[in-house]
Amino acid sequence: MNSKSDLIRKYDVPAPRYTSYPTVPYWEDNPTREEWIDALRRRLVPDDSSVALYLHIPFCETLCSFCGCNTSITKNHSVEDPYIETVLQEFRKYQEELPELTKRELRELHLGGGSPTYLSESNLESLLKPLLDSWNVSDSPEFSLEVDPRRTRLSQLEILAKYGFRRISLGVQDFDPEVQRLVNRIQPFELTETITQGARTLGYHSVNFDLIYGLPKQTKESMKETIRKTLDLRPDRIAFYSYAHVPWIKAAQRLFTENDLPKGEEKRELYEIGRELFLSAGYKEIGMDHFALESDSLYAAYQSGNLHRNFMGYTTKSTDLLLGLGVSAISDSWDCFYQNEKILKKYQRRISENGQAILRGHKLNSEDLVHRELILKLSTLGKVEVPEPIFEEVRLYLASMEDDNLIEWKGKTLVLTDLGKPFLRNACTGLDMRLRRKSPETKVFSQSI
Repeated sequence: MNSKSDLIRKYDVPAPRYTSYPTVPYWEDNPTREEWIDALRRRLVPDDSSVALYLHIPFCETLCSFCGCNTSITKNHSVEDPYIETVLQEFRKYQEELPELTKRELRELHLGGGSPTYLSESNLESLLKPLLDSWNVSDSPEFSLEVDPRRTRLSQLEILAKYGFRRISLGVQDFDPEVQRLVNRIQPFELTETITQGARTLGYHSVNFDLIYGLPKQTKESMKETIRKTLDLRPDRIAFYSYAHVPWIKAAQRLFTENDLPKGEEKRELYEIGRELFLSAGYKEIGMDHFALESDSLYAAYQSGNLHRNFMGYTTKSTDLLLGLGVSAISDSWDCFYQNEKILKKYQRRISENGQAILRGHKLNSEDLVHRELILKLSTLGKVEVPEPIFEEVRLYLASMEDDNLIEWKGKTLVLTDLGKPFLRNACTGLDMRLRRKSPETKVFSQSI
């Protein structure tokens, strides 16, 4: 059997995170607006259908050089009012085209960014009140948001708690001062501690930390110290992501050089250090990149088989429709994807002109739908029954993982072993028909990006 370092070296090449299938680079069959509305209408036919809502707030006061999100950097807060009005205008257009939309149960709401707490207390209310007043909100909704602790006030979290927010994700990345300097995110431990404790006092029962491995100047010792400080605050969930270095896409990443970055086995060792420390501290590994305490709802959903994954990441609730509002937001009707314009001014102009601003999308064909379901089950349950027509092909493709005891077959059911959990993405690529057709010579992938 290969050693752990051999396995790391063997399987450590880029692969998608599979928040969708097909993944965005393989979108090709764009829907018209009429086709998109028809797709939504079909999903909303049952009276008991449900909705998840994603609101994208793109604004940040400063640019973090590691960031790959769609952001608008400005300290001029006069941008808040017109942006909120644009998002509400987009919402009203959907109401006009789909009167049944807000009659269906709203189970999830997520504020993402950017930094949602860029918005003032009053503007958070200006955005949320008309939306929630219009909707049939579930009796047990899951409302969550991402925050930058440097730009978050407890008074903002108090407002959000009033509207039902109970889950919060803090952008931490790393606690080392030199790493923070290089990624342009000076964030003292005490600041993260204040927001963590304040959120819990306000009734947020699930606190997540986002951490990144592979950042410039990270070392094994600095990673251990970041994990130690994280465990001192004991967040309920931890998302432990790999840094993706794409300076040709994100120019801010040129603020440091590739020589500053841990590479190859050195980078993977950072992940292994984090993973072992999380597991030894009582966290359970959940799917790709995530760890949760047994007391957290994410672990309960995993144990019960109700874990779900979409563009918002892992969630505890599955809905018939994910509706995204705001610049660059992505919506999902299961058989169709729809993404808004990514450039802020173009998004605002197009919404102002006709209430919609599609950039791109994808209509899933019958084959897409089969493979989407398979990848979703494997990434949430850790196992999936592979249909007879593709069984031999998938088994052959993943033969190396089977030989290395990372997966096993129980009849036609593909099962991820405990040893194979860190290599979940590799297994998912065996079910990714579009990726395999594009790169048939490539046998396995890992979670480098």
